[in-house]
Amino acid sequence: MPLKLRRFDFDHNPQHMLNPFEQEANFLETLNLILPIPAPFQERINLEITTEKFKKNHLLVRPGEVSRRLYFICSGFVRAFFIDENGRECTTWFRGKGDIMISVHSFFSQKPSSEYLEVLQDCKLQSLSWNQINAYYAEFKEGNALARIMMQKYYMASEERAVLLRTQAPELRYQIMLKNDPTIEQQTSLTNIASYLAITRETLSRLRSKSLKLCSKSQK
Repeated sequence: MPLKLRRFDFDHNPQHMLNPFEQEANFLETLNLILPIPAPFQERINLEITTEKFKKNHLLVRPGEVSRRLYFICSGFVRAFFIDENGRECTTWFRGKGDIMISVHSFFSQKPSSEYLEVLQDCKLQSLSWNQINAYYAEFKEGNALARIMMQKYYMASEERAVLLRTQAPELRYQIMLKNDPTIEQQTSLTNIASYLAITRETLSRLRSKSLKLCSKSQK
């Protein structure tokens, strides 16, 4: 699963309101919103960070590969998914501007991934390697503090998503998703969204139709 800093898996971080269609996000600026970063640490990150652009459909990680880089999304949209025993794609996360994206188990264990990380829109990404991240832990106290804060957010979001998928009806899942990311239907396909909500494409179409009718009535 990818690690998140801000986005929509049922948290309310102030950065959630970032408009994905406005100016690009920046890794250091985002870190400084979480915890003030001293100048020597910022200079080290600026020296070592890599900035790249990737086209839609590019795979950042495939099953069997080791996730060796931590990606920050300056612009664009990315998802994580796996193929189940029936050959169906199951989307586990979406991530967009201002988020961090890694295959969590693979990155921290440095063992092969079981999932894909796929670019859904042309992306500009900043990244750091596993070795660089671990050097920051050892050399900067703020590195450990940032890691702790981000992992807390990840585990909280992961648990909340697991509970919702197991206990809440599809309609509520869909409503919460839209509340937390109103632009998601503009950024990826309905097929991907349906797989994320663990429902069929047909069920999602019915939920969207019902939601549109309710909105239309409320505006009259």
